[in-house]
Amino acid sequence: LQKNNPGLIMLRVSGFGQSGPYAKQAGYGSIGEAMGGLRYVVGDPSTPPSRVGVSIGDSLAALFGTIGVLAALQERHNSGLGQVVDSAIYESVLAMMESMVPEWADDGIQRERSGSTLPKIAPSNVYPTADGQWLIIAANQDTVFARLAAAMGNPQLADDPEYSTHTARGERQAELDELVAEFSLQYKADDLVELLNEHSVPVGKIFRVEDMLSDPQYKARRSVVEVESKDYGAVTMQNAFPRLSRTDTAVRWVGPDLGQDTEDVLTEAGYSHDALAEMRDKGVIR
Repeated sequence: LQKNNPGLIMLRVSGFGQSGPYAKQAGYGSIGEAMGGLRYVVGDPSTPPSRVGVSIGDSLAALFGTIGVLAALQERHNSGLGQVVDSAIYESVLAMMESMVPEWADDGIQRERSGSTLPKIAPSNVYPTADGQWLIIAANQDTVFARLAAAMGNPQLADDPEYSTHTARGERQAELDELVAEFSLQYKADDLVELLNEHSVPVGKIFRVEDMLSDPQYKARRSVVEVESKDYGAVTMQNAFPRLSRTDTAVRWVGPDLGQDTEDVLTEAGYSHDALAEMRDKGVIR
């Protein structure tokens, strides 16, 4: 393709990338999540490695592929040349694994599954409420913890040497979670959200889709939209993110039919109609 059109930019997304000993192996998002380090740290320590509930590896590979295409387009402004963007699922997952590589390589620290917490980050967990709902409360920063202590009616906690610093709270994570849970169980979820918002403590409900569709923040920003489709009528889906200040980024259509634009794209890339017909006969394209 690039011989026919030297300015062409091509994105290739695969499990292991276009080089290396695994390049020709079959790969799914789940394999990339495992090899990229994510699966090992997801779940409870009492269970085998788990998954996050969505095919995050596939989505990350597409996202990093898009970033690569945008970078290649910008570079083409300078060189006039295109190039191949090589997005591997396992590397896309690896890119999101924070400081796990240097933690092990430099300090010999292996992160393990820790359920709903991050070790030594406290208080930041899922806490129960009086009406059976669960809330995320994240108050591990010193100043935020002081605000949580005030909301709990126990402001002196923020000055207690056992809880006053990030390190001290991390060492007493379990007992601090018990204190916060005792507090949270005194309130219904909506009342506790209101109280903690008044004290500028980060708090949030654990949303299901039905919660998203009724939430005022979602509605105000049109985070979820209805888009008409030829085959299914109105389809409810996520909007396009992020938002741009001058450009309308809203989703306006559900996308093309499979193969709808193949001929236009390949013709622009330099393929003749005869070559396209041959590929179609062989089942290479639709």
